[in-house]
Amino acid sequence: MSTADLLYTDTEDALRDSVRRLLADRCPHELVMSAYDSSPGDFSAVWKSLAVELGLSGLLVPESIGGAGAGAREAAVVMEEIGRAVAPVPYLSSAVLATVALVKAGDTTIVRDLAEGATTGALTIGLATPPDRFSATVRLGADGLTGRVTSVAGAAEAELLVVPVQGPDGLELHTVRTDSAGVTVTPILALDMTRPLADVDFTAVSSTRVDDGAAVEAIRGALLCGAALLASEQLGVAQWCFDTTLAYVKERKQFGRAVGSYQALKHRLADLWLEITSAAAAARYAADTAARGDGDAEIAAAIAQAYCSGVAVHAAEECVQLHGGLGMTWEYPAHLYLKRAKSDQLAFGTAYRHRARLAELIDLPA
Repeated sequence: MSTADLLYTDTEDALRDSVRRLLADRCPHELVMSAYDSSPGDFSAVWKSLAVELGLSGLLVPESIGGAGAGAREAAVVMEEIGRAVAPVPYLSSAVLATVALVKAGDTTIVRDLAEGATTGALTIGLATPPDRFSATVRLGADGLTGRVTSVAGAAEAELLVVPVQGPDGLELHTVRTDSAGVTVTPILALDMTRPLADVDFTAVSSTRVDDGAAVEAIRGALLCGAALLASEQLGVAQWCFDTTLAYVKERKQFGRAVGSYQALKHRLADLWLEITSAAAAARYAADTAARGDGDAEIAAAIAQAYCSGVAVHAAEECVQLHGGLGMTWEYPAHLYLKRAKSDQLAFGTAYRHRARLAELIDLPA
């Protein structure tokens, strides 16, 4: 078994630079804030730029079936930059969850469209579902698929739904076009409107089965990969909050001196820096073990989610508070990061759930 490597390679640094420059140019905070308008902005061009121009939607797809043949380490770098920009793009829902589920299920046809960015997909599982606690709510009957799935990330933007189905002989994985008869996608109000959620209803819907009997492993693998990579997004959120706050307290003056020169604020930012540095190690380890298929991958994902989610929220809260009145305004982007951090804190299960799962994995006595 190969040794863990938490350092970024030159290729990963180059990838980060490309993604950061693209998001800075095409996804400024002013555009992101429009997600909360009565008529939300259109972010499809940003997603297409990432998916098609940079080819990032196929990072987790083998070259043999039309992908880039990269891995979780590279995808984690993309997730970091999406977190830094709170970019309202369906990378997690399409390029990670839906794509990984199809690859692990053995599909070699539909996944090509996702890898090329020609189609956007969504795995119809509630975003808060822990990797080890999934159960299908859609059933296969004589008339097709029937059932309801709530709080699905990316469903409203998707053209293709990857649906876990309870069939007569166990769990199956099916695909359905969102414009198919009997499919109803209803957007819901979410804390973080830059990652929209929707309820999906199926009423006698025709579908195509795509798994070769490995649906359980495919769904579990997709959720585990999603949880591992979400830690990198949480790291990106925390890093932006820290960097921005540090720059602000160096410039903001009160009583004739920079507020960052006061010892109390120095201590708070030093503590936060230590937390973020630890979160970086946890997130990188989760991505690295996922990329190598290491036996500790599930343990690493549980550790990363148990820790990084809280760090992101803490960093966002400090960002709001240490910016003073400015941090409370709608025009300043701090609230975007707090909402993304709080939303991510609930994704794939709470930190408590991940700690409980970690205890099971390492056989910690009750």
